[in-house]
Amino acid sequence: MNQLESIRTEIDHFLKHHPQSPLEFETRSSFQGLDYYEFNPNLIFEVDIEPFPDDESLVLMQTSTGDEQQFRRWGRFSFEIGGVQASLTIYSSPHGHDFFMPFKDATNGKETYGAGRYLDDHRPGFRPISSGKFEVDFNYAYNPYCAYSPHYSCPLPPRENWISVPVEAGEKDYHSHEER
Repeated sequence: MNQLESIRTEIDHFLKHHPQSPLEFETRSSFQGLDYYEFNPNLIFEVDIEPFPDDESLVLMQTSTGDEQQFRRWGRFSFEIGGVQASLTIYSSPHGHDFFMPFKDATNGKETYGAGRYLDDHRPGFRPISSGKFEVDFNYAYNPYCAYSPHYSCPLPPRENWISVPVEAGEKDYHSHEER
């Protein structure tokens, strides 16, 4: 089993069995696992980062419950999917660590969660690899907890992280057993 399959198995196990799972308790017994796109090696990038100034003001990111969370705009990168250029911003905690990239793409609301998906450095596939370079592997893109339950408040991707191309990698939209 490769690393991606192993992570997906761990996530499914966590969602079904862990006391801190975001799934409603009543749906866990019928939970069969999340739906994912097949692994796509064309959606793994080693990108050059254009850093933002350290003294740039913090941004307030809206959440799914109407709250706000503070983040620092850390850096921006460009890449190409299917012949189309796109760019995304990487955010960090206010103190400059814990990298986070919420994004929306052309699959949202159709095949993936409507409010967007995430990559962060707490999972494989999203990490600095040297000064000015980052690994971005969209095969690890995942849904925020608010995709599973309305009891969570999740940052919503800012407009600068909405891209028009489909990112057909990572986690697909979650549907509980009642919706299948």
